[in-house]
Amino acid sequence: MAKTNYQTIDEYQQGFSGESLSRMQTVRKIIHDLVPAVEESISYQIPCFKYKGYLIYYCAFPNHMSLSHPFSTAFWEHFKTDLEGYKTSKSVIQIPADKPFPEKLVRDIVAFRKKENEMKNKIKE
Repeated sequence: MAKTNYQTIDEYQQGFSGESLSRMQTVRKIIHDLVPAVEESISYQIPCFKYKGYLIYYCAFPNHMSLSHPFSTAFWEHFKTDLEGYKTSKSVIQIPADKPFPEKLVRDIVAFRKKENEMKNKIKE
């Protein structure tokens, strides 16, 4: 894999087209719709979104798109049924390119992560 030095999410997304680009644009819009105060950045050379801490990352591959973050136990328990059939790991959810894009699921994930970060922030205050 070629070494990259992306500075913005727009730079990252310029390397993609078609369905991969469309899915990333959809996720980015969902994040901004649900979390207007979100901050965009690049971390680990992929798109990263911050709101009261790290919110979520995404990246694209030829056969899937990944949503990632060190997801909590509460997160996995909450989405256990919704994520059946998806390849997951402790910190990654793979959305296959050959399946319909699960927009509602992505909205629910972003909303859940937003609420988690808000709750963690209140505990720290």
